[in-house]
Amino acid sequence: MRPRLQDVADRAGVSMKTVSNVINGFAHVSEGTRAKVQVAIEEMGYQPNLSARNLARGRAGMIGLVVPRIDMPYFASLAMHVLEAAARRGWVVVIHQTLGDLGSEQEVLRGRFPQRIDGLVLSPLRVSAEEVAAREGALPLVLLGDRSYGSVADHVVIDNAAAARSAVLHLLDLGRRRVAMIGAQWGDPSNPRLAGYRQALAERGLRADPSLVVATPDVRGEEGEEAMVALLAALPQVPDAVFCATDWMAMGALRALRLRGLRVPEDVALVGFDDIPYGRVSTPTLTTVSPHRGAVAEAAVASLEAQLAGTRREAVEVVIPHELVVRESTSG
Repeated sequence: MRPRLQDVADRAGVSMKTVSNVINGFAHVSEGTRAKVQVAIEEMGYQPNLSARNLARGRAGMIGLVVPRIDMPYFASLAMHVLEAAARRGWVVVIHQTLGDLGSEQEVLRGRFPQRIDGLVLSPLRVSAEEVAAREGALPLVLLGDRSYGSVADHVVIDNAAAARSAVLHLLDLGRRRVAMIGAQWGDPSNPRLAGYRQALAERGLRADPSLVVATPDVRGEEGEEAMVALLAALPQVPDAVFCATDWMAMGALRALRLRGLRVPEDVALVGFDDIPYGRVSTPTLTTVSPHRGAVAEAAVASLEAQLAGTRREAVEVVIPHELVVRESTSG
């Protein structure tokens, strides 16, 4: 027969309430008692009834993950990590995409979900901090992405300016001097990756050239290829390095360079951003900024957990580490 909570309590020599406290992670249980209960759980193969537990707490046991596009490699990988982080807590994840539409993001903030959820992880592109602050209800919320929202909600982010700076400094340290950037609007004060690009150039005494910065309507590979073609057509001299705002665009830029007989990295060194899996098997493999998506997902889900437990009231910003992963597109 399937072991019951009472069976675990009898094996551990404690009350059912104590077993429940251990299963739910309550801190006031002594370490010795917690260890006895955990041993009993493992020996008996006890599996908590998550549906009953959520029902007793008045919860759905379900959280929402909302991203602009699920077909973007970064968000597909992020979703995998969020699913894993949620599963460790016995939660189910509902995934929704907005396609970057303002109305869709506003509907999400209003809690318009077909299923009941206990919390929301949202990666917005359009909604403002004011709209987030004015949302109705108290549904736990965590924001992702590089936009600043102040203290209106918990925010998990990497230091995008510092990450871009490290990528461009890497190119400059290789002796490259005409470093282009794909995926930014020149003069955009809200783009931290553009700010990091310009900071790196300034540190090496180089002037940022607007003709080397190309905006794109999206961050997909097609836009990266088109932007690279436009750069090569417009410039009298080929840039000797390119920093792309996403890996997907960098792979499009790589295609454009190779189709025009330019070698990577010999003629043009190339760096992306996101460390998507495809960049590890491209030819050449892609140097990139890795934002540690697993840590992003864990921090976001842990934030929801803290909000649901009522252990924290003030909104916090969690900055996740990043690293530059050097591969063949810059190292040869």
